[in-house]
Amino acid sequence: MQIIIDSTELRPVIEAAVRETLAQIRQDEESLNDRLALSETEAAGLLGLQTHQLRDERRRGRIGSSTVVGRRIRYTRQDLLAYLARNRNEPRI
Repeated sequence: MQIIIDSTELRPVIEAAVRETLAQIRQDEESLNDRLALSETEAAGLLGLQTHQLRDERRRGRIGSSTVVGRRIRYTRQDLLAYLARNRNEPRI
């Protein structure tokens, strides 16, 4: 069985999916920009790490963090940017 779909019929569906995805990304970014600190899960997601990887980096002293009420760990944008800057690989020319 072969299904043939005209690409012009798919275009509106693809465009709608892309619009919805971009709108969700913008909404997520806006919700994080207003906050002073991020949870371990949120920070790990922004860095492209698994939560346990970020936790390991914190325990090794490679990334700064703050402890808030209830011993919850929070990361500021400055913590994340400093971590990225320390681990930056400059191009070789």
